[in-house]
Amino acid sequence: MTTLLDVEIFAGASLAPLNAHTALVDEVRRGLLKTPRTLVPWMLYDAEGSRLFECITTLPEYYPTRTERDILAKYAHAMVAATGFDRPFRLVELGAGTATKTSIVLEAAARLRSEVAYIPIDVSSDALELACESIGGLLPEVQLRPMVANYVTDPPRLERFPGTTLAMYIGSSIGNFSPQEARTILRNLRSELRPGDGLLLGTDLVKDEATLVRAYDDKAGVTAAFNMNLLHRLNRELGADFDTDCFCHRARWNRLESRMEMHLESTCDQEVCIEAADVRVRFSAGETIHTENSYKFTRRTLRALLEDAGFSLEQTWTDPREWYALTLAGIPD
Repeated sequence: MTTLLDVEIFAGASLAPLNAHTALVDEVRRGLLKTPRTLVPWMLYDAEGSRLFECITTLPEYYPTRTERDILAKYAHAMVAATGFDRPFRLVELGAGTATKTSIVLEAAARLRSEVAYIPIDVSSDALELACESIGGLLPEVQLRPMVANYVTDPPRLERFPGTTLAMYIGSSIGNFSPQEARTILRNLRSELRPGDGLLLGTDLVKDEATLVRAYDDKAGVTAAFNMNLLHRLNRELGADFDTDCFCHRARWNRLESRMEMHLESTCDQEVCIEAADVRVRFSAGETIHTENSYKFTRRTLRALLEDAGFSLEQTWTDPREWYALTLAGIPD
């Protein structure tokens, strides 16, 4: 059940709302009329932002996507086998998007189970349509049951299922939420699962600062363009007059909070008008807008997150450098 506390916690969460225009106005007023100035990460992902992020995932500096894919390709059979063999299998994916890596898990499930269902959950019906077209073409035997939902503000209600449910939340998406938000997402998901079900969680791990910063500030400037597109979006959709030549992209490792941060830094004293929100914002030179966090985990903090949310850590698979982890968590009796 979503409580009033949950709604308050997620006032600034990472997941896009279904009514984006109203939410953009609300977030501009909430985040830019205070200091330090912030904007929520979902604002980065309009059509152009999503295109740029797809480009980011192919960059040599950005290791998470290819590292996670490599782990799935190597261990997907073991991941599915760990949930058993003799019952129908249901894969429920939070934030499925276009499900580009999901087919690896579903292919393994189809080899091990006689009955496989896939429930992709996302706020974007367009993304879900692409996901179902892709999975349906590749694995026609898999039953597809897409669900349009904001799994943060409205936790999905799963129907009873006569088999094993594996919830999957990959892409290190959990790292875009604060620790408190992350625990609440996982607790809400836990409430829909039963003993014998499981969670497959993808998390980026703490590593040297130079590697982390390069992943969020690539030489080609694609991540900078992705971050700057947020200002272009406000100009396009809210009639703002941000001069993007007067802002620059900053990527910072916050060791104390164990997170990478993205900021947009004002390079001069300036005033910006955002017409649709009826606000004017004065920026000082060097002042930033904090646009996104990406929390990085250790084995200890990962275990603590899962146990706090009511899961038991069962097995973790990593790459040889231990830069990234996919963890299977169970539901205690």
